[in-house]
Amino acid sequence: MNYELETEYIELHQLLKVTGMFMSGGEAKFAIGQGLVKVNGAIETRKKNKIRPTDTVEVNGKKILVI
Repeated sequence: MNYELETEYIELHQLLKVTGMFMSGGEAKFAIGQGLVKVNGAIETRKKNKIRPTDTVEVNGKKILVI
């Protein structure tokens, strides 16, 4: 799935919510804290990590490419 970014960056937990990967920001934050989310192939535990164009986010085998 591609996500077109309209600002300089989006925080990781917000990206997961707006793309529908999680129903709420709280669920997204929990998953990030549990080490279930990868950014550019590495496990990411920072909930407010700034995601920028060309970053790839993966959760449960599903990938989001930020463009």
